[in-house]
Amino acid sequence: MDKKSLVSRIKRLVKLIYLKFFRINDTPAKIALGFGLGVFIGVMPAVGPVIALFLAFLLRINRASALLGSILSNTWVGFLVLLFAIKTGSLVLGVNYQDVYFNWNQLFKDFKWERFFEASILKVLVPIGVGYLIISLIFAVVATLLVYIIVKVIGVKKNI
Repeated sequence: MDKKSLVSRIKRLVKLIYLKFFRINDTPAKIALGFGLGVFIGVMPAVGPVIALFLAFLLRINRASALLGSILSNTWVGFLVLLFAIKTGSLVLGVNYQDVYFNWNQLFKDFKWERFFEASILKVLVPIGVGYLIISLIFAVVATLLVYIIVKVIGVKKNI
């Protein structure tokens, strides 16, 4: 295989990715909802792009934007949001966040599966899960609105 052939294949692949992800032929609402769903799924820990694609398929919203939103938020947001999730979930459930944070740290210090299953679900996992749900929902709403506005503005400029 010569260099020109390889370069042309790479160019075609990049063009295909661009066409699939950035020139999405769908309504602005479906694109924005797909991206918002992807962000929602991406912020949640232990949930990934496959779930975002599956839910986008079930809800009949844009799968490409759901995948993109999930990939963009999946890796880095979940860990950054952990402390906020603990505080938010503890606040909503009326639990002391310092206790939840301490129990979370103890759970993963010298991790053993037995200790994971012995941990009080109400004391650790539920407050963190509730916090992640609330924060994911906020991120998803903001992302949906921003993408909707961007797609509408770009769509209007394209039509002129």
